Amino acid sequence: MSKNISDTFGQQLHQMRSDLLTQLRTQRGGKVGRAEAAADRHDVQSSDWAQNESERDLAMAMDERETAELAAIDAALGRIADGSYGQCSDCGVDIPTARLHANPAALRCVA
Repeated sequence: MSKNISDTFGQQLHQMRSDLLTQLRTQRGGKVGRAEAAADRHDVQSSDWAQNESERDLAMAMDERETAELAAIDAALGRIADGSYGQCSDCGVDIPTARLHANPAALRCVA
């Protein structure tokens, strides 16, 4: 993949990373993690225990998804740095540019 294209996707990935970190900070209200925030909500007396459990489970699942997304972005930035960005990790062929535009952190080709 050419340097200009890698730079373009690198900028997009850095923006995605920044946006995700901002979103996480906003949702967590600072440095408090989702699990801690959910535990705090659980401590509040409520007659609907099931709803509290459901909200806590959802918050933990969202945290896992966001952590995985952040790891995928960081891995893609690492591939740009080492020159392997845009190559399928399974078969080694070039990942189509359209796929990278749709998902700049893509690790594999569609096939």
